[in-house]
Amino acid sequence: MSKWAGFVAAAVLTLGLATPAHAAEPVASVTDVQVTGPAAQRFNLVVLGDGYTAAEQPKFFADVQRHVSTLWSLEPFKSYRSYFNVYAVSIASPESGVDCDPSLDAPQRDTPLNMGFWGGCNPQSVQRLLTVDDDAAQRYAGLVPGTTSANRQILALGNSSTYGGAGGAYATASGGNALSALISPHELGHSLGGLDDEYDYYARNVPGGAYEGGEPDSVHHTLLTERQMRDQHAKWWRWLGEPSESGGAIGHFEGGLYTQTGVWRPSAHSMMKTLGYNFDQVGRERMTQRISAKVPLIGGGTPAGTIGADRVVWVRPMHPVSHRLDVKWTLDGRPLRGSEAVDLRQAHVKPGKHTLTATVTDPTPFVRDPAVRPTATRTWTVDTSVVTPPATGPAVIASTPTTSPVGGHDVVYVETGEPTGSIPAVRWTLDGRPAGNGPDFALKESRGRHRLTATTGGTTLTWTVDADGPTTTVALPPGTVFHGSFTMRLTSSDGMPEFRVDGDGWHKYYGWPTDPDAPYVFTPRGTEIDGLAYGNLGSGGLTVSPFAERTPGYGRHRIEYRSIDAAGNVGPTRSFEVTLLP
Repeated sequence: MSKWAGFVAAAVLTLGLATPAHAAEPVASVTDVQVTGPAAQRFNLVVLGDGYTAAEQPKFFADVQRHVSTLWSLEPFKSYRSYFNVYAVSIASPESGVDCDPSLDAPQRDTPLNMGFWGGCNPQSVQRLLTVDDDAAQRYAGLVPGTTSANRQILALGNSSTYGGAGGAYATASGGNALSALISPHELGHSLGGLDDEYDYYARNVPGGAYEGGEPDSVHHTLLTERQMRDQHAKWWRWLGEPSESGGAIGHFEGGLYTQTGVWRPSAHSMMKTLGYNFDQVGRERMTQRISAKVPLIGGGTPAGTIGADRVVWVRPMHPVSHRLDVKWTLDGRPLRGSEAVDLRQAHVKPGKHTLTATVTDPTPFVRDPAVRPTATRTWTVDTSVVTPPATGPAVIASTPTTSPVGGHDVVYVETGEPTGSIPAVRWTLDGRPAGNGPDFALKESRGRHRLTATTGGTTLTWTVDADGPTTTVALPPGTVFHGSFTMRLTSSDGMPEFRVDGDGWHKYYGWPTDPDAPYVFTPRGTEIDGLAYGNLGSGGLTVSPFAERTPGYGRHRIEYRSIDAAGNVGPTRSFEVTLLP
């Protein structure tokens, strides 16, 4: 079964806008795409559709699925997808399309969110800037129960095949462009992460000038040299010299903030410069910080306050998909043993009042700056004169969803009830064999399908483990020596393909910018489309700025390819070599 299947849940809520001032606006339907917990304890991504008529709603859901699945293939969204709820708000538009698409003289459409290119049909703007009516976006996003402007991020998809998007308070992207699913994470880098563009231009065909400001507030731009960063412990000094997640090494590369000279960025290319690459470590650290700040790391457990010493005390930390959060307990500063719960009756508490503290820390290697490492604490006053009435709870109150396969390296969890007199045992089996005890289980499967079960209090939960990474098929012209150009088509029945050239950064495969069904074309200097050069073998075979120096990419090249599926499995890496001659 394809792991994309079942991605959109069956729960659909149909609502109308009740405010009389907007009584004529179309009715909207809210669909649960992914729900991992209560809206108040999750970061809620609300995807709105604009310019999709009633007959085009299936197209909207297909666009949503592609955009969201792309997020889960990119870090840190991949590791923290359990922190997100995702909802799709479908609105039957009176007309199909969006304003000023693709040109200023194109018709303006009657659509609920009034989305439009050229910054909303502004001749002083740029064509790719796709804007949305803020008030309308807020009204429709407000239809998702339990979400507020503080705990949700709006992503508005316009029904268009033209390249475009925008960041800021809301993120926008064209729903049907070959690159559109890669616009979303870039724009979320702006809206959620507060990251800046690393472009060395603003309008595509107009080179940026020299940077003239002071030290940028941006975490990934600087006027400092590498030595100054190290000496001052400033900007990305902790990452300098390491292989970049987007290719090359973390260092000091000139250009960014729409200027070509006088300011420097960490990587030769990253998601904030070129769509298709990963966030580099500097951007990934900021995104991890911002995602974690949107959720309570301690989502439940024993409420803070005064408690007795005759009981079990609980905390409920969040559950990243890729790893466990650390939980440390202290009583008057003295460490206690425990994970999500401690039994104070085993702590030999002396008569009187004491301070019990639980500290939850995310040990992710994505964060190195201790000032931004996700951390939360909860504190209780333990009073030995307080008698705790016995309390029980349900066998299971939450768990990793059982409705879709989990990945071969996921951490699967079960949250039991919170009795005051005991810590319920959770017993795990893998393919029928005992596998361990405890509130969670870290899978380490590299291939195959497996059956994982957890049993507690007479309740058994079962997951299908899909540890098979998706296979990728490559289609090439005959031969290994080509003159002038060659094409490559990657397909994966169960994942998102990506490739890299000569060991550079991994780059998502999206077909060709003007046609998702066409193969990718490699040439010595690239093919210029809308001001960018694609398939340039002189720069890793990928996309370059219109003003970058292009060294012809003749000679031998090694191209690697693989796919990542919705469960987070990375398929086998394969490669081929070609020689390009004039």
